[in-house]
Amino acid sequence: MTKHTESTQPSTAGQITLRSPAELADALPYLMGFHPDDSIVMVALHGERGRFGGRLRLGIPAANEEWAETSKQLAECLVSGSERRGDRPSAVIVFLCQDPAEGEAPEAVMERLRPLAQRLRLACGRLDVPVLEALCISRGRFWSYCCPDSRCCPRGGTPLGLPGTTVMAAAAVYAGIEVRGSLREMEARFAPLTGPRAQEQETALDEAGSALIPRILGGADRGVVREETLDLVRLLIERFRKASAVTGPVSADIGDDGLVAPGEAAAIILGLQDRQTRDRAAEWMEAPDAEPALRLWRAVARRCVGAYQDHAAAPLTLAGWVAWSSGDETVARVALALALRVDPDYLFAKLLHQGANEGLDPEALRRCLREERDEREAGGATCAESPVRPRGGRPRGRHPVGRAGRAPDAHPAAAGRGRIPAKRRGDGRRPVRRRRVYPRSRR
Repeated sequence: MTKHTESTQPSTAGQITLRSPAELADALPYLMGFHPDDSIVMVALHGERGRFGGRLRLGIPAANEEWAETSKQLAECLVSGSERRGDRPSAVIVFLCQDPAEGEAPEAVMERLRPLAQRLRLACGRLDVPVLEALCISRGRFWSYCCPDSRCCPRGGTPLGLPGTTVMAAAAVYAGIEVRGSLREMEARFAPLTGPRAQEQETALDEAGSALIPRILGGADRGVVREETLDLVRLLIERFRKASAVTGPVSADIGDDGLVAPGEAAAIILGLQDRQTRDRAAEWMEAPDAEPALRLWRAVARRCVGAYQDHAAAPLTLAGWVAWSSGDETVARVALALALRVDPDYLFAKLLHQGANEGLDPEALRRCLREERDEREAGGATCAESPVRPRGGRPRGRHPVGRAGRAPDAHPAAAGRGRIPAKRRGDGRRPVRRRRVYPRSRR
């Protein structure tokens, strides 16, 4: 689930008023920072003038049986999140965004999703928060589930305004707000490689696992592997930085894939499954490291292919952290949501996702990571080894995850949490052979 909590107006002078369903539909990409395809979006309104507040997004559940429970949870989440920030919503706007399946008409999408819109309206109503408007957006047209006037909202739908011609578009240009494309396009930038390159990468991961697992499980070389992984990360960040100096920042991640060899990506992917290695890798979070680090984590996430796709939780979380630390909350939410899709129990991603959604300042976490790095470089104990006493008086670990109540734990292999993915048979059944894969940390 992705909640958007930032204000839609960058300043008092930039405030605008949206007066119709058409203007609301046209404003949605600017409220979110992208076109939220295949999504439920709920926006809280506050006060008599309907000031935009928290935003919440979730993929539309495929099973109709899930709609009632999903609607209840979304309504409670939006209202409780607003109350935690001190202002209960006075109303809600609902958007249902989904393009037609093959052979399906947009009008059929609208009718198919009508029960979902009704369940969302009822769920909000039970919390005494009315839904002022519920819109369906499909293939460039929109419908209102609340407006009965066919002159305003015809049965065949109303075309969306041309990009860049609406009142919200003009305000967004003035405010420097950028629409990144569709959610599907943003997620595709992190998607695993396919075809022969994926096969080559999976082979490299198999070979790296055979070399690294004995060293890690033996215990004596675990710290050495950690330093080797971090040295390789440092080398690749510098490589990305030099590439940017020559060509400028590359937004096409396919080009970034060529900057990382399969063996290098395999070593980093497996190395990041160690929690301490991943936490130290999070220290590349500020300029001039942030931009090349984000590109590296995105490229590494794309190399988590085949039986290793669930290893992507670590690089996706690091990508989300760097984006959030750099002020790009849109990319941060996308990357962290993908990390939680890969592993819903990945604690670091859950904590970062919650922090980004609740509008927390990442500086507190940046300061903690700087202090840990400074202590380590000075030869002092790390926070995993030595608790510190905060001003409140109670000892606690300085690490941000430690502050959430998790004591430093042993490597997951020692606790039996490693997994052994199996390669599928040619007929789609499990498995032809089993292979040992570097155990993943779920922290």
